[in-house]
Amino acid sequence: MTQRGDLAAVMDRMAIDEVVTGYAVAVDDGDWEAYRALFAPGGRADYTSAGGIEGPAGEVADWLAEALRRFPVRQHLVVNRLVRLEGEGSGWPAVRAQVRADFVNPMRMDAAGSAAAGDPAPHLVTAGRYSFALARSDRDGWRITRVAVHEKWRRLSA
Repeated sequence: MTQRGDLAAVMDRMAIDEVVTGYAVAVDDGDWEAYRALFAPGGRADYTSAGGIEGPAGEVADWLAEALRRFPVRQHLVVNRLVRLEGEGSGWPAVRAQVRADFVNPMRMDAAGSAAAGDPAPHLVTAGRYSFALARSDRDGWRITRVAVHEKWRRLSA
C-alpha cells in the first residue's frame, strides 16, 4: 500500500472507532436519536443472544428504550476491537468494514426492584462480543449496516 493508502486506512479506522464508541455511548445515555443516526438506511441490529429482538435499527431502538428503562445506570466498556477494512477491486479506498469488539456492560437496576426498603439496587453485568458490519457512503461516512450482540455471560448481584 502507498503512504496515501496507509493514511486513508488510519483515517478509516479512526472514523470506524468513533462509530463503535458512539454506539456504546448512545445506548448508555439512552440517546435513541443518536443510536438511529449511526445506522445506514436499512441497517439492522440483533440482540437475540441476550434475550432481545432482531430487526431494523429504528424498531430495535424502540425496544431498547423500553427494555433498558429498568436500568437507569449503564456503562458499556468496549475493548479488543479488531477492524478489517474491505475495498473494491484493488482494495483501496475501503468501502466496507467488519469489526469484532468485546464488551463488558455493568448496569444498576432501578431501586424499585429491591426486595425491601433500604436494600441496595441490584447490579447486572453482561459480557460478550459485538459483530459490526459497516459501510461508507459519500454523504454520511461510515455507518452500521448490521450489529449483532453475542452475549457470553451475565451475573446479577445485590
